[in-house]
Amino acid sequence: MQKFHVKKGDEVVIIAGAEKGKRGKIIEVMRDKERVLVEGAKMIKKHVRKNQSQPNGAIIEREGSIHVSNVMKVENFDARAAKRGPTPATA
Repeated sequence: MQKFHVKKGDEVVIIAGAEKGKRGKIIEVMRDKERVLVEGAKMIKKHVRKNQSQPNGAIIEREGSIHVSNVMKVENFDARAAKRGPTPATA
C-alpha cells in the first residue's frame, strides 16, 4: 500500500484538469486506483435502473474520481501562493 499526502476529511484544492482551482473536502480515498473523491467536484450523471428506492429509474448526479496527484492540501496551496506574492494585473 502506498502512502498518500491526503486523507479522508482533508480540505483540498484541485491543481490540474477541468476543475482546476475548485476547493472541497475529500469524501473517499481509493488507494488501489490512486484516486480521490472531492466533494462537489467533477460531477457526473449516473443512470439508475428501476428498483425499490427508484420505482421509475432516475438520473442521479454524483462526484467523479480525481487522480491523487491533481489535488493539494489547502494549507500548502495557500502557503505557496503567499510565497509567490501578488500576481501582476493583466490589462
